[in-house]
Amino acid sequence: MLVLVVGPSGAGKDTLLEAAKQALSNDPRFRFVRRVITRAADAGGEAHEAVTEEEFAARQFALQWQAHGLRYGIPADATEGDLVVVANVSRTVIGDAARRFPIRVVEVTAPHDVLAARLALRQREAPADVAARLARNVALPAHITVESVMNDASLEEGVARFLAALNRAAADAAR
Repeated sequence: MLVLVVGPSGAGKDTLLEAAKQALSNDPRFRFVRRVITRAADAGGEAHEAVTEEEFAARQFALQWQAHGLRYGIPADATEGDLVVVANVSRTVIGDAARRFPIRVVEVTAPHDVLAARLALRQREAPADVAARLARNVALPAHITVESVMNDASLEEGVARFLAALNRAAADAAR
């Protein structure tokens, strides 16, 4: 099963993913995927494989998309095997993924004011870029079941909620 982690910028997806990866490091059911991004390695944000546009174009991806002036991809070999594969993706690829893989969608979200504060703290984008990220709204496909994880409390609470969602996905995958 492919667990697609989605949500608006600033929701805390990368933080929850990193904490879950550490918490589940000895659980053989899970594999966490590192994204390939046409962004410099030292640009901040999640640990990713930084590549040039040319390197990206030469790669094979299970899923790929463009957002915020960058290209993103999930390597083709990341979806192999019988594991629950957890990947941070764009909401725009959910429909394609659902046609090609057994999936579960986990949407990490937070109130607008929390998103705005987190994006400002990152200091990765200009104010206009932050505003564009906050204004971005991509509808999720109506026929896809989505589990929402509200990440508006402490880190520990957010991680506990996220881990519970991942464990429910693993239980479903085992059926």
